[in-house]
Amino acid sequence: MYSRIAGTGSYLPERVLSNADLEKTLDTNDEWIRTRTGIERRHIAAPGQTTVDLAEQAARRAIEAAGVSPSEIDFIAFGTTTPDLVFPNCGVLLQARLGVRGCPALAIETACTGFIYALSIADKFVRSGEAKCALVVGAETLSRITDYADRSTAILFGDGAGAVILRPSSEAGLLSTHLHADGEYRDLLYSRGGVSRGFVDPETGKPDIAIRMAGNEVFKIAVTKLGAAVDEALAANSLEKSAIDWLIPHQANIRIIQAMARRLDMPMERVILTIQEHGNTSAASVPMALDVGVRDGRIKRGDTLLLEAFGGGFTWGSALVRY
Repeated sequence: MYSRIAGTGSYLPERVLSNADLEKTLDTNDEWIRTRTGIERRHIAAPGQTTVDLAEQAARRAIEAAGVSPSEIDFIAFGTTTPDLVFPNCGVLLQARLGVRGCPALAIETACTGFIYALSIADKFVRSGEAKCALVVGAETLSRITDYADRSTAILFGDGAGAVILRPSSEAGLLSTHLHADGEYRDLLYSRGGVSRGFVDPETGKPDIAIRMAGNEVFKIAVTKLGAAVDEALAANSLEKSAIDWLIPHQANIRIIQAMARRLDMPMERVILTIQEHGNTSAASVPMALDVGVRDGRIKRGDTLLLEAFGGGFTWGSALVRY
């Protein structure tokens, strides 16, 4: 028994924050941002619009694409770093929105790798026979924890949501997933506040939950770790690089994405790129890119996809998928 992606969906909030908009408040410019990151614009949630608000729209689109009803969903895994509440978790909140009652619903907080972790967990529930219709979501409102006075991070992050439905199949779908983490790197990419630690910066006495990042160090480690995860996925399935039809990477930085394409000897035309339109949407970036590729017709049934992501913690992982 395998799990297979039956439908995909995504959603972006309406407000667009362009590089030109950021030029007005930061010491930066459009050319510098595009050259360094590949980002041209990002979408920002409206006041009062939450992570679950975005996730509900993406989930409903995935449900429709899969040709199932919400009542058939029997497992929900929700990757996010920006939950609506401390509890109930976002999976439970989404469950209520969809009118689904009784099935397991959980949230996974592994930063930008959240969707890959959630996908891996849901895959195992379907393979074991414990779930027959799993909803997997990655959604974020990173604008809530972005310091728009910090040039190194303000240019990067955006909001959005992506989702997939997994169903059982006798044909191979999710071929394998590979998850990793190393807390020794925690100080290179993190949010400063938390429930137990507190939301006030001990140095300034002011509220501070903003993202902090050592960009150059993160870049170097991300390329190394993601490269190993790519090799791991291929080796686990005894596949050559040429077997990959599409690379669907975490949309964090164009230079990291280009490095992964080179690792696979893959032209950029075979990479699903959304970073220019979405920015870095953390756990939402991989499922949103997947949905874009499916809906514009590039990704077709039977294609072999390599999904990969890297996030604060550090966490990282890959998934090899036959669509």
